[in-house]
Amino acid sequence: MAEPTQRFVSYLRVSTARQGASGLGLDAQREAVATHIRSRSAGSHESTEHLCEYVEVESGKANNRPQLQAALRHAKHAKATLIIAKLDRLSRNAAFLLALRDSGAKFVAADMPDACDLTIGVLALVAEHERKMIQARTKAALGVKREALARERAQLEALGQEPVRRLEDGTTRPLRLGNPNGAACLKGIGNGAAVAIVKAGAQERAEEFREVLSDIDPSSTMSARGLAGALNARGFRSPRGGRWTAQSVIRLRERLTSV
Repeated sequence: MAEPTQRFVSYLRVSTARQGASGLGLDAQREAVATHIRSRSAGSHESTEHLCEYVEVESGKANNRPQLQAALRHAKHAKATLIIAKLDRLSRNAAFLLALRDSGAKFVAADMPDACDLTIGVLALVAEHERKMIQARTKAALGVKREALARERAQLEALGQEPVRRLEDGTTRPLRLGNPNGAACLKGIGNGAAVAIVKAGAQERAEEFREVLSDIDPSSTMSARGLAGALNARGFRSPRGGRWTAQSVIRLRERLTSV
């Protein structure tokens, strides 16, 4: 059987105070999501599949959304599209948008499917501007620190003293920013650093599945074969992009337990 062309993971949210009000209840959101998914396959040869639904009962102002994070993980690793009912449900929450943008998951809003990319892009530009402002402030602070160290060094030299700062343990540190050993600290690293980077990347990918395994097998009692089947049934892809096998689950577990 051919794999569906389009796969979806839905995320629904209601607040405890306004659940069901203004047409934004769970039933209304489910219907909007279902209608959009049906419309994608209607009149075409493309097939669709709704893999899973995640529901959050939380205020729109809250930043801690475990179901959102689970939905993002699912969509990312299943190569699926994260779908929500209404775009205006996101506009008040920058944390949601930043998590969505950084997750690597594709995204669509059922009420404005053609506008979501532009909207996320505009808000991403705002976030980028804020990052640049932080960088500028950091650079300015380092400049002030550098000037202060230069003045301190000049004062010590004028007094005929060694231009160093004496630490509590009796050692000294040059009055300058950065590693006191300069570039010498990088010598001899060679290919070991590259290997370390590769290993760190593999560990990071494994860590992304830690919560996924916890969601599926909270008691950690499933066999490797059973867990592989559960991952495949939910549409998750292995770190290499293929189907899960017992061996790939064993490798993942070993990596997660080696930390």
